[in-house]
Amino acid sequence: MSVRKVVTGAPWEEQFGYSRAVELPNGTVLVAGCTSVIGGAIADGGPYEQAINSFNVAFDALKQLNLGPEDVVRTRMYITHARDVEEVGRAHKELFDAVRPAASMIIVSGFVDPRLVVEVEVEAYRSDAA
Repeated sequence: MSVRKVVTGAPWEEQFGYSRAVELPNGTVLVAGCTSVIGGAIADGGPYEQAINSFNVAFDALKQLNLGPEDVVRTRMYITHARDVEEVGRAHKELFDAVRPAASMIIVSGFVDPRLVVEVEVEAYRSDAA
């Protein structure tokens, strides 16, 4: 199996030259940073809603590789304010409580648009990779 790439057409993919997800021959899938951008526009909502939306963007990329949330082995949550830890953590628990991936939450100074307060990355693993 060769490296497979998922491109979703999000504006920054073309502008900055990256793929939404990359699957390696060993079954590891790396999903690029995902934000609460739906249909090219930043979706309304606070940290909880942005976290849910961001993870759903990642899940859509995984779906194109016939994987799902249950295949996620690591998550990274980047947030701009410590006050958002509980809301983003609540979203993560709702989505991954049964999966329990390794997880990190990191406070950063900001994102490409100041309306964004959450960005997530996920790594998944295809156990049947040949």
